[in-house]
Amino acid sequence: MKVILGLSGGVDSAVALIKLLEQGYEVEAIFMRNWDSSLNNDVLGNPNDFSNVCPQEQDYLDALDVANKYNVKLHRIDFVDVYWEKVFAYFLEEYKNNRTPNPDILCNSEIKFKVFLEEAFKLKADYIAMGHYARVVHNPEVKLYKAFDKNKDQSYFLSQLNKTQLSKALFPLGEMTKEEVRKIARENDIKIATKKDSTGICFIGERNFKEFLKNYLKPNPGDIKTLSGEVVGKHEGLMYHTIGQRKGLGIGGAGDAWYVVGKDVANNVLLVSQGDTAEYLYSDRCIVNKINWLADDFKTLDCCAKFRYRSMDVKVRIVKINEDEFEVNYPDKAKAVTPGQAAVFYLGDELLGGGTINEVYLGKEKRMY
Repeated sequence: MKVILGLSGGVDSAVALIKLLEQGYEVEAIFMRNWDSSLNNDVLGNPNDFSNVCPQEQDYLDALDVANKYNVKLHRIDFVDVYWEKVFAYFLEEYKNNRTPNPDILCNSEIKFKVFLEEAFKLKADYIAMGHYARVVHNPEVKLYKAFDKNKDQSYFLSQLNKTQLSKALFPLGEMTKEEVRKIARENDIKIATKKDSTGICFIGERNFKEFLKNYLKPNPGDIKTLSGEVVGKHEGLMYHTIGQRKGLGIGGAGDAWYVVGKDVANNVLLVSQGDTAEYLYSDRCIVNKINWLADDFKTLDCCAKFRYRSMDVKVRIVKINEDEFEVNYPDKAKAVTPGQAAVFYLGDELLGGGTINEVYLGKEKRMY
């Protein structure tokens, strides 16, 4: 069986390559080029990188080094245009609408498991593989599960993959911990065994986020106010902020730290409150749309939801409004459930499906998110 692996230049995909070869697969690899700072007006570059080599070029060299070590053919394919069209344009549009998108989820469904899959088929692949921490079962039916390493689990980011995409996917690291992955890399003398994990925007990396967005979205200054109407500062644009944000507000003074608790879009006002337990941060109901459902059909379902990556699972009851819209109830309340983010539903470790948070409520009151 032939597998085309996404080889990124990181330790996870390097160890995924080792595991696939151990399992007897015929392996080739693809390095994806998805972002070009010179073409995309990204004049700031990465503020945390001080080397003379472009970070993406260094990633390619690291991937090539691993591929050569195991005599695996590495293809370098340019997806810059389709990444802009399918992922980054949506990312910007959501921020223009004062929502908080998750580009990593769209990146998986549109790039890593769509156009990548199409390229893999051209290379006569039976499967594709990625270094994600997640588990997939193909028989007797396709199901997606959390990884064994719950601290590294990335199933949340795979919640928009359909069954066809999952049926062609392998995740060699799904039953491994990060510590085991790095140990295997060291034992195999992989030069990048201790390389730092990638963070930041999918394929773009770490950025001073507000300054990065200013390349594409013009500032629209306004007041920062408390819920009682007191002006406590100025903001450069509502789109630069998200619900629950603490840093970067520029508000000092006595008392607890300030948090973003809402957005009065009509008046261009950023709403803040002191303390991360501020009542306005909490909700007990949301409307989720753009549904991708992998499990059995239902009318009402009790399960758990993850409202953002790294958040705790919340017990919920889903009421199906229609095929593309759910009402999600969580009477025990949850904090900073944010429009634009993903709601991903689980029953135990099984991922049932996911969608995009559209509206947020406490009782009948719609939150100004």
